[in-house]
Amino acid sequence: MDAENAVRRTRAAMRRAPPPPETLLTTIQRRVVFALFAAGMAYLLVGLVLLPHGAVFWLTFLFLPPVVGFIAALFGGEAGRRVDVWLLTGGAATPGPKPVAATALPEAARAYARLARFDRPIGTWLLLWPCGWGIGLAGGLPWHWPLLLWFAVGAFAMRGAGCVYNDIVDRDLDARVERTRNRPIASGRVSVKAAWVWLVVLALIGLLVLLQLPLRAQLVALGSLVLVAAYPFMKRITWWPQAWLGLTFNWGVLVGWLAVAQPSLPMLLLYGAGVFWTLGYDTIYALQDIEDDAFAGIKSSARALGQRARTGVSMFYAAAVVLAAAALWLVNPQWPALLALTPAATHLAWQVVQLRDHEPARALALFRSNRLTGSLLFAACAVVGWA
Repeated sequence: MDAENAVRRTRAAMRRAPPPPETLLTTIQRRVVFALFAAGMAYLLVGLVLLPHGAVFWLTFLFLPPVVGFIAALFGGEAGRRVDVWLLTGGAATPGPKPVAATALPEAARAYARLARFDRPIGTWLLLWPCGWGIGLAGGLPWHWPLLLWFAVGAFAMRGAGCVYNDIVDRDLDARVERTRNRPIASGRVSVKAAWVWLVVLALIGLLVLLQLPLRAQLVALGSLVLVAAYPFMKRITWWPQAWLGLTFNWGVLVGWLAVAQPSLPMLLLYGAGVFWTLGYDTIYALQDIEDDAFAGIKSSARALGQRARTGVSMFYAAAVVLAAAALWLVNPQWPALLALTPAATHLAWQVVQLRDHEPARALALFRSNRLTGSLLFAACAVVGWA
């Protein structure tokens, strides 16, 4: 028993340890990433500030990004190192204070906040951004920007509801995995009955958001409930529960698009891009638990891929970029539309370069950095959809 506890403490320490700075990108790699990222952001800036008409737009579009990229490469040493760390933290310069749910709430309420993962907002971001993609690429911005606020409320509530439901179903499995054994239900701090009541409260908030949408978007949104209900059981019956999570977490693409426009092929392609994106980042996330999952009999894409996890993630991300590029092209068939995808594609490639399957802390950091990927793809969709 003592040996088992020692192993668990060692694994927990490895998960908490930050990635060592010396194993980030080399100076040359940083300069390349910094140049590509800066040039891509310049492309997005031109598209946001100047409408794609006239000589001023084209002169700025053709000359500004290469110049910015060249300058960025020249100064990409120390500046590139800072960008490297910024990318790894998903856009956060420093860890910052703990969320309110983890510190300021009374002890009785704190367990419910943690049950809904209010102290870990990354899931809300990953659920929200696909909604923004759909609204943006369908041409809904800036005119339908209030929808984004409603979707933000909905993502916050429904992500919390999904976590509560997942923990109810997985309470026995969670107790057998080091990373999840202290969750409120698995540890006994919240009863199953109380968790169901909390789930209903969160679902009612989601219902309020649902009523703000057009009818066709409401009907499609309701279809996601089947995916949500089935997800916790996927890890028991398939090696690819991350694919099912991709279908679930990116449903907002369809809902966001249909809230402002008619269904179309680009909508489906963008949804497919989101599915592969999730398959990639959740495979990275599953690398943290690969040993515990094997012990508990939990299936995952990380276990299925084994030593080929990095190759698998690169293929998933490549598919996401190709599908997203096809969606952007069909909406606006001009090559500048593809260049708007450069920042997001660069960040995905950077994740693959950084991935180490034997470093749980790095896997968690890379997973969290996908909130930045989602925001970059949102910017691309907004620019192309508006243009």
